[in-house]
Amino acid sequence: MDQVIQVTGSLFVLAAFTAAQRGVLDAKSKAYLVLNLLGSSILAIQAAFGHQWGFLLLEGVWAIVSAIGLITLLGHRQDRAASN
Repeated sequence: MDQVIQVTGSLFVLAAFTAAQRGVLDAKSKAYLVLNLLGSSILAIQAAFGHQWGFLLLEGVWAIVSAIGLITLLGHRQDRAASN
């Protein structure tokens, strides 16, 4: 079961990366950030349970950066909506 969860998390991250590389998604878009946040969070949790500290560091930071980007993006959208 762990492998299925890890592959699912990896597919979220890889889908975002592939879509950005092909020009389908902008790296600062909501969809890109959500895919990265979901995938990296899943992988970070799996790494924590498996005591894989290097992988936890990588995926944990990836999740935090994605979350900050998403919060920033959503905050800017609310600011623009309020000013209209």
